Amino acid sequence: MLYLTKRLGGLALTLLLCACAVVNISEEKTALSRNARWAMLPVMNHTETPQAGLRAETILLPLLNQRGISDLVSYPASLNRDSLLTNNEQSTLEEAKRWAREQGIRYAVSGRVDEWRYKVGVDGEPAVGMSLIVWDLSTDKIVWSAVGGKSGFSREAVSAVAQKLLQQLTTRLPLSDNASEIAK
Repeated sequence: MLYLTKRLGGLALTLLLCACAVVNISEEKTALSRNARWAMLPVMNHTETPQAGLRAETILLPLLNQRGISDLVSYPASLNRDSLLTNNEQSTLEEAKRWAREQGIRYAVSGRVDEWRYKVGVDGEPAVGMSLIVWDLSTDKIVWSAVGGKSGFSREAVSAVAQKLLQQLTTRLPLSDNASEIAK
């Protein structure tokens, strides 16, 4: 009986460790106004999975809206270059930031997807790795950043793991109703 208890405990610990997440988030002191104009810029795809950046954007937009960012616009589709043939993503991002400035937008959100796949093996666990950046377009300075990686259980979808990771990242976005407030 003791042997079985030890084995079950070890199995439970293994399962718990399989769905781990590693997250690093900048600790900015200045809060960002949720009432300002925000833009969703392209999320760059650094994976072999086609359109992983677009998939991340479709998850990120409603999560930001749920955080109270209601004046959130997405970049024009003509600026999207999520394909394996694109080799100049920095110019794409600069073009998207220029578009956002022309629209009078204060903050821009972008990022990159570094992993979006099912791991090779018997269970094929989903794994996602990504980073997020928020720019203050009036100064072109990065005012917040986050990076994280998360794996899930074998029966989870990659998009579900991505949603959990993005929610974990955006929850720590220092938002306030008053831009001059200091985040605690």
